[in-house]
Amino acid sequence: MNMAGKLMKAVWYNSYGGGSAGLKHVEIPIPSPGVNEILLKIEAASINPIDWKIQKGMVRPFLPKKFPVIPAGDVAGEIVEVGSGVKKFKAGDKIVSTLGAAGGGFAEYAVAKENLTVSRPPEVSAADGASLVIAGCTALHALTITGGINLVKIQPRSNILITAASGGVGHYAVQLAKLGNTHDSRSPNGKVIDLTPSGGAFWTYAVKKITFSKKQLQPLLVVPKAEQIECLLNYVKEGKLKTVIDSRYPLSRAEEAWEKSIEGHATGKVVVEP
Repeated sequence: MNMAGKLMKAVWYNSYGGGSAGLKHVEIPIPSPGVNEILLKIEAASINPIDWKIQKGMVRPFLPKKFPVIPAGDVAGEIVEVGSGVKKFKAGDKIVSTLGAAGGGFAEYAVAKENLTVSRPPEVSAADGASLVIAGCTALHALTITGGINLVKIQPRSNILITAASGGVGHYAVQLAKLGNTHDSRSPNGKVIDLTPSGGAFWTYAVKKITFSKKQLQPLLVVPKAEQIECLLNYVKEGKLKTVIDSRYPLSRAEEAWEKSIEGHATGKVVVEP
């Protein structure tokens, strides 16, 4: 299906700051997929704190690379067109993908890279799939890489304390931790996985390392990979992992979803559905 020349609805912001009031509804051309890219019709996009932190200017000068910015990088939908070189997918496939920090999810269509896209099983809804990407991969990385927990092989019970356990990342981390035979820990030898790292958290981590503290505070930042997304989708398919969705908004009410996430009181994920 050739979408060239057609318009789509989208929501973007043109400068740093402004919060939800800085979001603007626009009609712009549908993008075209390049080499090794796919064009998808978005069915759901989820918001992560990094999305509005970019708008606040908290990661400048690295992001954004340019204005305007269409926020939200975690998406699920249906492929409508594939670019040259794409081998794994075809039009009509249901997928989950990450658009990266550049975003693009607050729109009816988006272009994604083939190597960051995964087929979505019929058992996984678009909202669940879109919610999994950064939040789920962060939780998975925190437990398996940072925490050293094996989720597949049975191992002796270990102690772990997960901070911000009701948030987007936390609710996945708690479920995955149970798969790894861990239980809640507030003992001096337990591991603390900090799911909301700040500059202060990284400083504390460095001090703990220098002083050889037994209680390890481990902050983390994760870039999702296709194999991690696929692993999480399989857990959902098998009923081992469930997504907690705090609220869902149509694209026409994207400002409300944005504000809900910024407030920081959401239990689980905030989803926007074009």
